Amino acid sequence: MGPVPDLLDRRLLFFTGKGGVGKSTVTAAAALLAAERGKRVLLVEVDAKGNLTALFERPPVGFEPSQVYPGVFAMQMDTEASLREYLKVQARVPVFGRLGPLARAFDFVANAAPGVKEILTVGKVCWELRESLEGRAHWDLIVVDAAATGHVIAQLDAPRAIQELVQVGPVRNQTDWMVELLSDESLTALNVVTAPEEMPVNETIELVARAREELEVPLGAVIVNRVLPELFTRGDEVVFEALREPPPEKLLTERVGPGAVAVLDAARLAVSLRRGRSSHLTRLRDEVDLPLLLLPYLFVRDHGLRVTHMVADELGQELGY
Repeated sequence: MGPVPDLLDRRLLFFTGKGGVGKSTVTAAAALLAAERGKRVLLVEVDAKGNLTALFERPPVGFEPSQVYPGVFAMQMDTEASLREYLKVQARVPVFGRLGPLARAFDFVANAAPGVKEILTVGKVCWELRESLEGRAHWDLIVVDAAATGHVIAQLDAPRAIQELVQVGPVRNQTDWMVELLSDESLTALNVVTAPEEMPVNETIELVARAREELEVPLGAVIVNRVLPELFTRGDEVVFEALREPPPEKLLTERVGPGAVAVLDAARLAVSLRRGRSSHLTRLRDEVDLPLLLLPYLFVRDHGLRVTHMVADELGQELGY
């Protein structure tokens, strides 16, 4: 096995993370960064929420890839559309119109048998990767906004789970090449987005351990989002606390105004938040032996293309671009 490639030099990147940590934003930023480095990117949204394209200030897309930014083409997974494509391309079954009863029967089977519904999602992504590797598609990189930490193991383990159920035949052959692509560290990586807070860090540590034990998909990096800047030194803290003593505080208020105390309160809060989050970051460093990419807290309210650019720029700096 050769050296592990740089993150964006792989061909298939999955991003997972606990809800609320900015997983989709980081996923979109990775796609944008790759596109600005000259790659043609397929960006896949697994959950049908339509939030991913909003990060490019574009409307939701469907199952067919649509350009949302120069070099970035987005698609949204759809169970029926994926089943239709599978029947047409893999099983060579002619399909006309909506699947109707067949799709409802599939939903029944999918809910009863583990891994069936997930295999369509992962299978579609692997299919696009294989087509690209063999020159029939033109994606330099496929970026997947995958399921959250609680569900991503089942999602990515679907091909192997189907392998255990089916020992021979075309379905077995198809899962064989999927597993081969997913387990190739020169092609594929599962990346975890987290935040320097107790619950996200706990879930990240647990997920990395489970992924190593239960998955054949290589782990890439842990991206720590919303890291607070270190605004003040410990010497500054000593000065701030001294200024809060009654005589200095009274003098400060007389000279500067009543707002001076509010500034000292804000400084104390900033130090407290930074220190609390630093302890979680330290624990993450101690317990997870993966590259950590730190993205700063962005003090902005919107979530459009400007923010996606900002996150992409910070991600690029962490990757040394």
